[in-house]
Amino acid sequence: MPRDHPAALTERSARSVAGPPEAGSEGSFRAAFSSARRLRTEVLAGLVVAVALIPEAIAFSIIAGVDPRIGLFAAFTMAVTISFVGGRPAMISAATGAVALVVAPVVRDHGLDHLVATVILGGILQVVLGLLGVARLMRFIPRSVMVGFVNALAILILTSQVPHLVGVPWAVYPLVAAGIALIVLFPRLTRVVPAPLVAIVLLTLVTVGASLAVPTVGDEGALPDSLPTLFLPDVPPTLDTLRIIAPYALAMALVGLIESMLTAKLVDDITDSRSNKTRESWGQGVANVVTGLFGGMGGCAMIGQTMINVKVSGARTRLSTFLAGAFLLVLVVGLGDVVAIIPMAALVAVMIMVSVGTFDWHSVRPSTLRRMPLSETAVMLATVAVTVATHNLAYGVVVGVVVAAVLFVRRVAHLTTVTRLDADEAAGEAAGDPGERVYAVVGELFFASSNDLVYQFDYARDPGRVVIDLTEAHVWDASTVAALDAVQHKYAEHGTTVEFRGLNADSARRLERLAGRLGAGH
Repeated sequence: MPRDHPAALTERSARSVAGPPEAGSEGSFRAAFSSARRLRTEVLAGLVVAVALIPEAIAFSIIAGVDPRIGLFAAFTMAVTISFVGGRPAMISAATGAVALVVAPVVRDHGLDHLVATVILGGILQVVLGLLGVARLMRFIPRSVMVGFVNALAILILTSQVPHLVGVPWAVYPLVAAGIALIVLFPRLTRVVPAPLVAIVLLTLVTVGASLAVPTVGDEGALPDSLPTLFLPDVPPTLDTLRIIAPYALAMALVGLIESMLTAKLVDDITDSRSNKTRESWGQGVANVVTGLFGGMGGCAMIGQTMINVKVSGARTRLSTFLAGAFLLVLVVGLGDVVAIIPMAALVAVMIMVSVGTFDWHSVRPSTLRRMPLSETAVMLATVAVTVATHNLAYGVVVGVVVAAVLFVRRVAHLTTVTRLDADEAAGEAAGDPGERVYAVVGELFFASSNDLVYQFDYARDPGRVVIDLTEAHVWDASTVAALDAVQHKYAEHGTTVEFRGLNADSARRLERLAGRLGAGH
């Protein structure tokens, strides 16, 4: 069909209105087997992610104060479960630092059984929140917060590698440099095999062949030698137990959902497709319940590993997520001795390049900063600052949204104007009614913009009838109705009647329902 054919134009217009396609069948398990090339990409991506998950899961276990096996098993159960129930194909979920920080006090003060109970309850809360439509709140996260979120994530990924570069043998530095060079240059030769996997394999061979004494994955913690088993927490089913675990479970649920929803949106942008955020929300809950039942520490979407899977390796289907978990279990249980000799320098090189690729460099170019409104830059910087300071992406997003809301309210409030249409008696006579004064109110009237409304009128000198024209205004809340009540009351004290004219249907209903019923203090 020609590009300018009417049907083709209509189809393109429909796609434009509908937005990017939903990642449904294109991200399914079946789609992974659509071609040999796609299958190879998904399998190799899952292998790379599995290797990268191992030190991360161990590190997060240490943060939470539990045995490394608990973090590794959580990574396995989260990844495998979310590959079936999640709403965003190719996204990686596993044990994360954000969740580890939330649940660490439970382990410290009450032990492992209370941790598992917390994870299960947190998963149940995520299912409930997902079914209640909490994913729809994503629309209230501005672009500047998303940019700050991405940049903060890149900074956190980079800074998390610093401990592996301080106080280490000198051989670590050339190994990291070589790993970075391989990741950058190898794709120019071929993209059949992911460059990070090549870097990991070659650096491991060099380290073993040259007998280099450098930190390895095995130095991070003991790897498990058996499969995970069903684990039911030994906690009394009482209100006291609920009082202990409920606050942490709710915090875990909210932190996990925020991080997962933002990661899903980021992957949507990269793949130019839409995902089912509601399904992802309750899917995360199901994955956490399953993880808890196997004694895991819980988790959520992992942005760094997701970027390796989607952006670096090119994965697009659920198979890569499933294989990331499956390969992880095989590697740590069946090939633990081999995995243990992988030099940490290789994984550091991979994560450094993930950090560089994740950062939105366009957002900090001088030309971009000059064009961007100062308020947008402030929101982005606030999100980055809080996230980096707290090492918690959820805190940064919440602060960013609050700052964005405050700055938006301040900006919109200044757009409201009150203009006297008949500026003097002559104008009033020309209008045919010298005993009437007309004011035009323009703008959005809400708590911030209507606070000063009462001071915009000349109560003492206006004639006996005043018309307030609200044709170009909208009444949004009770604060505005209270302000209009106050204006009417002040005019009444001077014997002046007030007519509100030009109200749209929504404003008229709000005024009719609330006017004169808000109490003496309005």
